[in-house]
Amino acid sequence: MPANSWPENNSYNEFDELNSLISDISQTEDSDETPNQGYGGRRRKAAIVLTIVWSGTIALHLLSWGSWLILGLTTLMGIHAIRVLRARPHALPKSLSPENQDSWPYVSLLVAAKNEEAVIESLVKTLCSLDYPSYRYELWVIDDNSTDKTPLVLKQLTQKYDRLKVFRRSSGASGGKSGALNQVLPLTRGDIIAVFDADAQVPKDMLQRVVPVFAKEQVGAVQVQKAISNPDVNLLTMGQVAEMALDSYFQQQRIAIGGIGELRGNGEFIRRSALEECGGFNEETITDDLDLTIRLHLEQWDIEFVLDPAVEEEGVTSTIALWHQRNRWAEGGYQRYLDYWRPIFAGRMSWRKTWDMFMFWTIQYFLPTAAVPDFLMAIARNRMPVFSPVTGLMLTMSFIAMFSGLRRIKKPEKATIPNLFLTLLHTIRGTLYMFHWIVVMASTTARMSVLPKRLKWVKTIHKGAES
Repeated sequence: MPANSWPENNSYNEFDELNSLISDISQTEDSDETPNQGYGGRRRKAAIVLTIVWSGTIALHLLSWGSWLILGLTTLMGIHAIRVLRARPHALPKSLSPENQDSWPYVSLLVAAKNEEAVIESLVKTLCSLDYPSYRYELWVIDDNSTDKTPLVLKQLTQKYDRLKVFRRSSGASGGKSGALNQVLPLTRGDIIAVFDADAQVPKDMLQRVVPVFAKEQVGAVQVQKAISNPDVNLLTMGQVAEMALDSYFQQQRIAIGGIGELRGNGEFIRRSALEECGGFNEETITDDLDLTIRLHLEQWDIEFVLDPAVEEEGVTSTIALWHQRNRWAEGGYQRYLDYWRPIFAGRMSWRKTWDMFMFWTIQYFLPTAAVPDFLMAIARNRMPVFSPVTGLMLTMSFIAMFSGLRRIKKPEKATIPNLFLTLLHTIRGTLYMFHWIVVMASTTARMSVLPKRLKWVKTIHKGAES
């Protein structure tokens, strides 16, 4: 997910209609409000949540009936975990009717690129050669004021590919990736908007496999599986393979039980009418894909997930790059709960989606945040951490899910003992790798509660074939 850059002021009324969100933001940006006032609202809410989590965890250690409450929570989460693990992903449409190509949906492919000279040519060549009628799709590359050779490369490519359109943003343009996408959106023709990162590697049959999913009227967006294009560089990229497999597995399983499907930025397809109903891409968030996910569900749209084909992207290869990227993802994921908690609790989504979101918020944010006071109190009182049953359950669930996800994406011909043993080793390695999320989540929730500024984004450098 390429990053967003945006003004520090990011306040808006959570009860406003979602389709007026972007216009409200624009008005706020032009107002005389003090800097950081909007982010202060998020910080205040984050501080309240942090205080509740810490004080609640300490109280559970001191109360005699605290362990019974934890056992009750463990039971509820255990039931949900069983439902997720036992779910059967529903079948999706596989192909379009070849007899009537003129009626196939028109697709607009969008790529926001900033200083991507190493990868943009390869992506443009791929996207201009997809197995889809050339008169039924277009490609827009938004050059976000690149300072390297990206503009030159794109200029040369426009002379070779008629369907390539390039939009260059000025140096003063704001909103980052979201701003770039919003700026070019009125110029596009597509019934379906597809967004790719500049380092994406897209199979030729991508559109033919994804577009049929939109035949179901309630589908507002589709996310395809994300895979790592450089898996053998080091242990970090190997870990990211397992991470993507885990994410893909949970996506399918959660959707199968009526839960939340989520967008992942790269390889996301959005119905234009759904995007317009939500007010476009939010320029006031650090992760536009996760923010749009919530707004689509609040507007009663569904998000589907396609396992095959996958869109590949470069995995980060250094610890520092991984830390910056994951902190941004964690902060963006947390922001959406702070921004939309009122319409969520007001019942704007179905109860299945709301419950599923609560379960995964507990796993992703609550438990890592509570881990610090839980361990401190455990040491002080010479006892086991109070959330040990829940944590043990979640680790077991994640291990099983990662093993199943790796089996699902690798598609071995036979479930032989060597294949199963190799997948088990990859699962163990992936599980150890995933422990970094505990530190990331715990630090992110704490930092958002006390620091006056948002996370500074450090761009991930794409190296293309050299990576």
